Amino acid sequence: MTITYTAEVATCSGLGNFWKLLFRWTGSIYKLLWPNLLIYSLWYFSLSLLYRFVLNESQKKTFELISLYCRAYNELIPISFVLGFYVSIVITRWWDQYLEIPWPDSLAMFVSTLLMGNDERGRLMRRTIMRYVNLSFVITLRMMCPRVKKRFPTLEHLVDAGIMQSNEKKIWEDLDNRTSHPKYWMPLVWAGSIVTRARKEGRIRDDFSMKTLIDGLCTFRGKCGGLLNYDWVCIPLVYTQFFFYMGWLKVAESLVNPFGEDDDDFEVNWLVDRNLQVSYLIVDEMHEEHPELIKDQYWDEIFPTELPYTMAAKQFYKGPPQMMFQGSTKTLEIPQDQVDFISSESAQDDDKN
Repeated sequence: MTITYTAEVATCSGLGNFWKLLFRWTGSIYKLLWPNLLIYSLWYFSLSLLYRFVLNESQKKTFELISLYCRAYNELIPISFVLGFYVSIVITRWWDQYLEIPWPDSLAMFVSTLLMGNDERGRLMRRTIMRYVNLSFVITLRMMCPRVKKRFPTLEHLVDAGIMQSNEKKIWEDLDNRTSHPKYWMPLVWAGSIVTRARKEGRIRDDFSMKTLIDGLCTFRGKCGGLLNYDWVCIPLVYTQFFFYMGWLKVAESLVNPFGEDDDDFEVNWLVDRNLQVSYLIVDEMHEEHPELIKDQYWDEIFPTELPYTMAAKQFYKGPPQMMFQGSTKTLEIPQDQVDFISSESAQDDDKN
């Protein structure tokens, strides 16, 4: 998660706020650049010592001419503009990816409100739907995020963590033998089948409530697919190679029509095959079918404190990002003599004074 410093710059006073951030290490420019700075410094001082103490006068003149030549041509390349354009693309893409992250909160509210029943089966349906929603999210992240892949390297790890059942793992592996396309959406199809069954059993009041739940599942699937789109379609490679201006021109030409035959164009033939297979799997193989409803391993304790880590993922454990879940004012302390409410008359008197 990105480093949060909102609370430290909430109010501008004195000499400003950014000096408070100057010497922070985590997420800082120093942490990012120190290896490059070290290598640059070694090369710089090595060349400086070579020039001052090793080269003779003739060699020094040659060295100076080479330096002037490089400087002259370096000024012809608008590196700042190119770098700024590239960074702008990356930052926009970074923020868009964050906005694409699916959150289960709204869907959980719909499930809790619209799927009625305080008996064991009603509770089992609600918990299973939300387990499938979170399972779909974890599977999506396993496909694109090294940290999550190291935490859950196999389906067996998902079973051990309690977010997938053994019978569901078997169904997943059986479908793996039929198609190699990503199946991050499959738990959401199961969840949709449970919603349909709940409607038939009268646990969902009307068709509009059922549609609300199905729309929520579809929205969540769209968000997961959107995340994978960012993983599948990268920024064109030529944007990272700043010396090739003709390459920039060519990639612009290819991006005008991304459905052509260039290297960065979309793989539409693969999409045709994938969409046909996935569509038939959903409407035929998985029609109104879902794994047997089984109590999950956290049934008695309601919810787990956290899912387990493997040794490969232990290095990434940092605890929850407090600022994100509790707000940037979490650490703000109010003096005890200022916590009592005051009357509106007192406030008006203070304004007059």
